[in-house]
Amino acid sequence: MVKRPRVPRATPLRESNPPDIQGGRRRARDPAQPALPFDPMPDRIEPCLALLKTAAPSGPDWIFEIKWDGYRLAVHRDHGKVRIITRGGHDWTHRFPTILATAKALPVGTAILDGEAVVLDEMGRSDFNALQQALGGRSGKRSAAEAIFIAFDLLYFDGHDIRGLEQESRRHLLEDLIPLEADGGIRLSQEIEGDGPAIFAAAAEHGLEGIIAKRRDEPYRSGRGGEWLKIKCIQSDGFAIIGYEKSTAAFGGIGRLLLAAMKDGKLKYVGGVGTGFNERSATDLRKRLDKIVVAQPVVATGKKTGVVWVRPELVAEIEFRAWTADQKLRHSSFKGLRAPEDEPTIFEIGREQ
Repeated sequence: MVKRPRVPRATPLRESNPPDIQGGRRRARDPAQPALPFDPMPDRIEPCLALLKTAAPSGPDWIFEIKWDGYRLAVHRDHGKVRIITRGGHDWTHRFPTILATAKALPVGTAILDGEAVVLDEMGRSDFNALQQALGGRSGKRSAAEAIFIAFDLLYFDGHDIRGLEQESRRHLLEDLIPLEADGGIRLSQEIEGDGPAIFAAAAEHGLEGIIAKRRDEPYRSGRGGEWLKIKCIQSDGFAIIGYEKSTAAFGGIGRLLLAAMKDGKLKYVGGVGTGFNERSATDLRKRLDKIVVAQPVVATGKKTGVVWVRPELVAEIEFRAWTADQKLRHSSFKGLRAPEDEPTIFEIGREQ
């Protein structure tokens, strides 16, 4: 996998030594030169979401990146003041000190970066479990100093809303702001040149979660419109926890979680998961489950005994390989809990995500 060479430009998009962006005296503007109006800086931008597909597209209209497994964030920098906003619109600036410090040092006055907060393993792959553990669960009281920000789009730049520019032009501006060799708290998601199916095969071979395909000539649009696609090597999504089977030998006393997905607007039992727990995650999960116990299951699960039923308030991120003929999860593994206040989505059977 090689990176697409950048198209040479006659002049750089930004000066190598930019003027003082914090204010101060500047040379008087030439009256003959038209003034470019500044765009108000948005308080928040709804993110562009990738549409799930089973196969990678081919052709020159697409560019590709690795799919990162972390928390979607937007980093807002406004003349030294930085806000880090989650996909759901919550301010988590205090939870990512390394990203915050790096954002304050960016050589730009105003900018909004779109990307993913991740913790990398020893192979350089994003590790969702490690990120959740670094944040100390979902209490919001702990920070993840080891988390870094992988930037993959630039939405606002030096006073201008650039969402209307095509993907390739936004990418050029992003590369000017964050060089490829950057290895600190904010890094660039590398663009990969090649045929989509071949890139996907290589990603699967290297144990990555998947790839993202982006239409080269499209502007940035909020929502899931198909400008971006995600193709997963390993399927992963959110499922409602409706109960758990007790075990005296397992971590936290949880032998198996029972799960449900949405179908035709209602919850449907889709099987369970009994792997992927560690002592810390299982103990925390057990405490939370025991606060929402109910007498009867919320969906039909067949004849089951020894189950503690709960209200479907917690959404688990579940990694799985396939579905059985009767729509049950196969080879599933628990990855962590999704934040109900930030991304409470539950997998919907029969609908592309």
